[in-house]
Amino acid sequence: MNKKNQVGQADAAIHEPRLYRVVADKIQALIASEVIQPGERLPSERDLATKLNVSRASLREALIALELGGVVEVRGGSGVYVSQQPEPDTALPESGPGPFEVLSARRLIEAEIAAIAARVATDSAIDEILKAVLEMEKHHANYASNESADRNFHLSIAKATGNSAYVGVVGYLWDQRGRLWHKLKEHFQTEELRQQTLTDHRNILEAIASHDPAAARKAMRAHLERVTRTFSRG
Repeated sequence: MNKKNQVGQADAAIHEPRLYRVVADKIQALIASEVIQPGERLPSERDLATKLNVSRASLREALIALELGGVVEVRGGSGVYVSQQPEPDTALPESGPGPFEVLSARRLIEAEIAAIAARVATDSAIDEILKAVLEMEKHHANYASNESADRNFHLSIAKATGNSAYVGVVGYLWDQRGRLWHKLKEHFQTEELRQQTLTDHRNILEAIASHDPAAARKAMRAHLERVTRTFSRG
């Protein structure tokens, strides 16, 4: 295969519909075919995932996208309810990667960046990571301030490697956390989750400050795996 064909196939793959959008279309088709009326509840997530033959993570992303599109309402502890009959051209938000795609990439990439930071971080770089942790602890109950400090924490670790490309990658991944991410977090964010995030960040900081690459890699991966489990739990 020549290089031009390889590039063409790569471009085609990039522009394929996101899986959560495909699943959202299936849910809308189900609502229409079974004539589920506004105010009526959809089957449980477990039953929907089985019926549509999709993962719970993809289903959850699709439901959040449909909620943002005004088609359904997700009520914590109660279920998912139809808000309106979907139209064939119902617009769904954003075309970027879904939250679980982003988390999967971050688990792979940021774990290695943390390990590199643990090997090469200077005292001043570690101080910058600590500063971000202290800001998160100070503003943990304020969403906007907490988000800013959280972003600074992850960027500070990338900066500690001394490699600007890593900083760019982490910044890009962070900026992919669009409306789907924030709506998902809104549904599943709890005080327990916020406190556990602070603990996770402390563990990552301590591993980097101890110049222990294996511990830093493990701590970062554990943090992002826990976030994934929290957002996908039933």
